[in-house]
Amino acid sequence: MDASPEATFDLVVIGSGPGGYIAAIRAAQLGMKVACVEKDPALGGTCLNIGCIPSKALLDSSERFHQARHDLAAHGVKVGSVELDLPTMLSRKDRVVKVLTQGIAGLFKKHKVERVAGVGRIRSATAVEVANGEAKRTLATNRILIATGSAPIALPGLSFDGQRILSSTEALDLQTVPERMLVVGGGAIGLELGSVWSRLGSKVLVVEFLDRIVPGMDRKMGEMLQKSLEKQGLKFQLQTTAKSATVEDGKVQVTLESQGQTTEDRFDVVLVAVGRRPYSEGLGAREVGVAYDARGRILVDERFETNVKGVFAIGDVIPGVMLAHKAEEEGVAAVELMAGQAGHVDYDVIPNVVYTAPELASVGMTEEQLKEQGTEYKVGTFPFVANGRARGMNETEGQVKILADAASDRVLGVHILGSRASDMIAEAALGMAFRASSEDIARPCHAHPTLPEAVKEAALAVLGRPLNI
Repeated sequence: MDASPEATFDLVVIGSGPGGYIAAIRAAQLGMKVACVEKDPALGGTCLNIGCIPSKALLDSSERFHQARHDLAAHGVKVGSVELDLPTMLSRKDRVVKVLTQGIAGLFKKHKVERVAGVGRIRSATAVEVANGEAKRTLATNRILIATGSAPIALPGLSFDGQRILSSTEALDLQTVPERMLVVGGGAIGLELGSVWSRLGSKVLVVEFLDRIVPGMDRKMGEMLQKSLEKQGLKFQLQTTAKSATVEDGKVQVTLESQGQTTEDRFDVVLVAVGRRPYSEGLGAREVGVAYDARGRILVDERFETNVKGVFAIGDVIPGVMLAHKAEEEGVAAVELMAGQAGHVDYDVIPNVVYTAPELASVGMTEEQLKEQGTEYKVGTFPFVANGRARGMNETEGQVKILADAASDRVLGVHILGSRASDMIAEAALGMAFRASSEDIARPCHAHPTLPEAVKEAALAVLGRPLNI
């Protein structure tokens, strides 16, 4: 039955994913009394439970397995017969997730954020009703922050069944390695999970509707990544659509269409990874008058406030890229603005990473975008094959590409394909945040031998004076 309203909170956050839990903690640091509503048993949202963290755990484990079978001999390490222990690999993944989600619970306790278990529904701009089974509780609050994230998009004719036609959630927990896997979608999620199961022994085919993989990233770097993945055994069919799928005798019969030609093929499992949709319905937001766009995203102003005063939103439920770190930054900015501080997110320097091997990381503009807007630019590249540390690691695939304004030399985009690109992109993001020129990046002394020296060399190449090629 309905409970009486509790003591007023300064802020109620709906959702405990990266955007929500970070916002709750920052708000508590700023002196607010905060509650965070979460419908799932564990804190952390999609990212920590069924997204970023478990996928990276499996990527790292599968890469070590692949290295043991194929790469260690080049280093003079003889390991004999290498066998896959998939249950142990999956258990390790689950332990990593558990430690991190419990860590959020500890942070909530430290910062006195009240965790409220159940499904939150906005009843007004100052009240959130939380249903947990038969029990209901109403939270009275001065502000509400919607941080409910996103969910996988299903395709017509390929409805998720959790057994043979999978979303990314089920693809993280397959109990056996499929003999053949179809990945529908050549973006980050499809390529990462396709890589995992390919390394573990599955024959993986990736189909992509467009004429390129990773369509939001630099085309040439994406083409280089595709060639690298093809060498590892993944196969690609571009400009191809999966029209329908039926499960027959434990296999999935799939109809593929490519440039007007239709073919049939059979797979053990199909992973549909064509993007995500905002988790914005069923929150009560529409009912209290919150405005949405045609794609179901909640509209906000520069302060992350909706058209309903006191109701805010961040992360995947609002327009923009769907990235955990973007949601985190928006969460911090939103609550700082609530507190009268100068919260801000620089959307021009949000890194994007595909955690394959090699990794592809980027920040800023691509060549295609610069050409489209008519910006004159200079290009500097440096291959990892010429980098001493990469040679020593036997990780020589890929390159660093820096794009700089032709007149001012300001860095407009950085793209890295190679080992540990996800770590190296931080230097580029920091430089671009402070409006660095390629000369600014080229001047500081970089430790030798290290992979980031390739960033320095690419910056020197923009200036026409690389030293090691």
